[in-house]
Amino acid sequence: MVNTAKTVIVTGGSQGIGAGVVKAFLDRDYNVVATSRNVTKSKDLPSSPKLVLVDGDIGDAPTAARVAKTAIGAFGSIDALVNNAGIFFTKPFTDYTAEDFKRLVSTNLEGFIYMTQLTIKQMLAQNSGGSIVSITASLADNPIAGVNASIPMITKGGIDAITRCLAIEYAKDRIRVNAVAPGVVDTPLHKNNLKDFLKRLSPMGSISNVHEIVDAVIYLTEAPHVTGEVLHVDGGAHVGKW
Repeated sequence: MVNTAKTVIVTGGSQGIGAGVVKAFLDRDYNVVATSRNVTKSKDLPSSPKLVLVDGDIGDAPTAARVAKTAIGAFGSIDALVNNAGIFFTKPFTDYTAEDFKRLVSTNLEGFIYMTQLTIKQMLAQNSGGSIVSITASLADNPIAGVNASIPMITKGGIDAITRCLAIEYAKDRIRVNAVAPGVVDTPLHKNNLKDFLKRLSPMGSISNVHEIVDAVIYLTEAPHVTGEVLHVDGGAHVGKW
């Protein structure tokens, strides 16, 4: 029997937003290939014949190659990609080290580039279009006083820019490229942060949950005429001062 289900790759798929995205696509009958450094040890992912896990650092080109090869070998296609893998930490600009910068570039930029290049090559070979959705950050549009994230935002702002560039470059091939820009999301990333402080980082005075970000990812993946969009899910934080 020919497998007609679509196949999606999810990076950073072991917990938080990534795990939520994986489960949502499984619920929608997609084949899913999830990757992270230790995704096979994740306790947040279900067991499913439609889910394949690949361990590895997405900032290493060989990891991306193994993920793409696994998707094609197991399911026969790559129809969608969610670039969720990312790291984020704050400190004053002058305190960021060369090693900090290398870590951010490796995961946030190289991880995006290697996986997206292989995905687009496969989509072009399939000649059936496709979707790429990346997770960026609201802070790239509107910095917040007291949240010193200048160096991480070089990488997140770069994803916003390349999203628009690729949307134009591959529009005629029906490959859509979009991004979701969350504000604060209730994930393990913020487990040590005070909730009252985090709520003040949104004009609405609230924190997004994983489900809201997942809904945005699903929408952009399946919206046939949306491309080049950066969809903010941040309680209005990107709009300006409040």
